[in-house]
Amino acid sequence: MAKVNPGRLILAAILAIFVYGMIAAMLGTIMPSWKLLPEQNGNIALAQAIGLVIASLSAGPIIDNKGKKVALVTGLGLISIALFALAMVSGYDLYMGFMLLLGLGGGIIVTAGNALVADINEEKRSSTLNLLNLFFGLGGLVTPFVAGNLLNNDAQRLCYAGGALAAVTFLVHVTTTMPPPSGERGFKLSEAGALISSPTLWLLSLFLFLYVAAEVGVWNWFVTYLITTGISETEAKNILSFGFAFGLLLGRVVVSRILHLIAPVTVTLISAVLMAITTYMMLQSSSPTVAWIAVFCGGLAMAPVFPTTLGMTGDAFPKATATAMGIVITCGWLGLVVSSRIIGAIGGTDPKQLGSALMVLPIASVLMVLVNLVLRPMLSKAKA
Repeated sequence: MAKVNPGRLILAAILAIFVYGMIAAMLGTIMPSWKLLPEQNGNIALAQAIGLVIASLSAGPIIDNKGKKVALVTGLGLISIALFALAMVSGYDLYMGFMLLLGLGGGIIVTAGNALVADINEEKRSSTLNLLNLFFGLGGLVTPFVAGNLLNNDAQRLCYAGGALAAVTFLVHVTTTMPPPSGERGFKLSEAGALISSPTLWLLSLFLFLYVAAEVGVWNWFVTYLITTGISETEAKNILSFGFAFGLLLGRVVVSRILHLIAPVTVTLISAVLMAITTYMMLQSSSPTVAWIAVFCGGLAMAPVFPTTLGMTGDAFPKATATAMGIVITCGWLGLVVSSRIIGAIGGTDPKQLGSALMVLPIASVLMVLVNLVLRPMLSKAKA
């Protein structure tokens, strides 16, 4: 068997997470060009979320038993196909079908990519996950920036460019040697009962459920919301790119250092409090400058939550780690399923109702604070 090259492994992980960041911002970036009703856009976002749920639910046990390379190559292949197809088709039903496929690919690589990163430095898992996930923020920054400033808001060209990048990343993963699954850490059916019956696992899952409802709500809907307030499409995409995505990127650089000093559960509590404040402020102004400041602060607040929650999951469940992460991530995508339906239903046929619909985001953030307070003693007990 070929020797594993740590540098090549890190490159593969970075590219996978970058691609996921790119597709996380894709729907919100191309949605305005489809000229569909909020309810239809909500159904398309729901289709993507269902794909994410199916993929992440099934990916964990496969990764634990078959290894991460199989999952990453499969996920990247599906993403490439979906993006090239979205560039060539038109129509509500076809958009929905290929966003479902994009969700399937994304759900696989986010589970496998984070599991791969978690193994690079197990002693500092939360810090490492935050540092590597800054490339998620970079991918999210690139998509709306390129669309608005280099491609003249051409959704077709953006999908072709994204598909090409995903295809290159696919080839990198095909040619990269990755560690085989460990017998000690692989998922065993005999351990399923203890894993599934753990209150800690389900509270971590609920925490991520609420977080994803808030974060992906910004990715998918904020550009469209800003357009309804009178801001131009290009300017709205720049606010998402240089505001929200840059805030996520910068926040993860900073938090990777802070996590050496402050417990991950405390970091996520502070983040949840700040999220409640900033997501509410995002919806209070039609001024581009104020919107940029609010969404940038929102990105900073959200930055640690996803990777740090996965780090806490890995620390709490050292065996069957990928399966535990898969369950937590799956519940996160269920948050997107629920929020997409709620936002789409409230928005209905009137885009001007999006502001009211997006109040889902600060409400979810307040609930995160409550869940974190219940979770804290359980994580301390698990660590002990």
